[in-house]
Amino acid sequence: MVESVNVHESIKTGQTVLGMSRDQAIDAYIETVKNLGLAGVKVVTYNFMPIFDWLRTEMFHPCPDGSTALYYNQAEVDQLSPQGIIDATLKGTGSLTLPGWEPERLAHLPELMEAYQGIGHEEMYANYKYFLDAVIPTCEQYNVKLAVHPDDPAFDIFGWPRVVSSKEGIQRVLDLNPSPYNGLCLCLGSFSSRPGNDAVDAVKTFMDRIHFSHVRNIRFTDKEGSFYEVGHRASEGNVDTVGIMKAYAEAGYEGYIRPDHGRHLWSENTEAGRPRPGYGLYDRALGIQYLLGCWDSFTYKK
Repeated sequence: MVESVNVHESIKTGQTVLGMSRDQAIDAYIETVKNLGLAGVKVVTYNFMPIFDWLRTEMFHPCPDGSTALYYNQAEVDQLSPQGIIDATLKGTGSLTLPGWEPERLAHLPELMEAYQGIGHEEMYANYKYFLDAVIPTCEQYNVKLAVHPDDPAFDIFGWPRVVSSKEGIQRVLDLNPSPYNGLCLCLGSFSSRPGNDAVDAVKTFMDRIHFSHVRNIRFTDKEGSFYEVGHRASEGNVDTVGIMKAYAEAGYEGYIRPDHGRHLWSENTEAGRPRPGYGLYDRALGIQYLLGCWDSFTYKK
């Protein structure tokens, strides 16, 4: 399994962007899928978010338990420009890079913003279908399943259309191409960042198209959708991680599952020990043991 192979902005916009046409970018993606298949890779994760990948406003937000964690503050986003978000995000990571936040690509923000002028949700779905219809035959030929990651957070940012943000949006993406090779990397933390999304229901609904899953937890801090990331235990946040693992376990799910973003604990909150934001060692290790314990509680028979 490979996480991830990014989709070029020209594919999402359906036009030449950053010196590459849509069809050129799709040809490159097809060649990548082919090579990964020949190497034995069975699942490729990607997302279809415009310009920005996952977005947070604070990388090391102080939490009530003394840890720090990723934080999304809607009020702060409302006051910042896209360039302001980029500057704050890259500054907050120090010398470490973040997946989806490549400085080389984001240096061309004006061109990217211009490319999305006039593109709404319907245009995004049309461009998405064009991409899937072009790539899926190669996926089927080389036995590589595509797994789209939900938008994070799961709602539009700066008016740019995000189309993998709800149960209805996910169903539409799956219906764009009915092949089982068109599937999901169902990140339950991302999906749950949209108030009203039901993570357990999504697992049960899309089980046969979930090729990979991230299980993590968040806690909302206001009615505007601000949230910070917490430990994986269901009692710590607003995501029913126990119910999620029960659904997977009782269905006999055989795909890939991993814990996702965790808090930064202990030495990770020192200047010398700071990890890549969200990807500290300790809380993700605690998380995988918690998820395994949940799984055993629903499947173990002496």
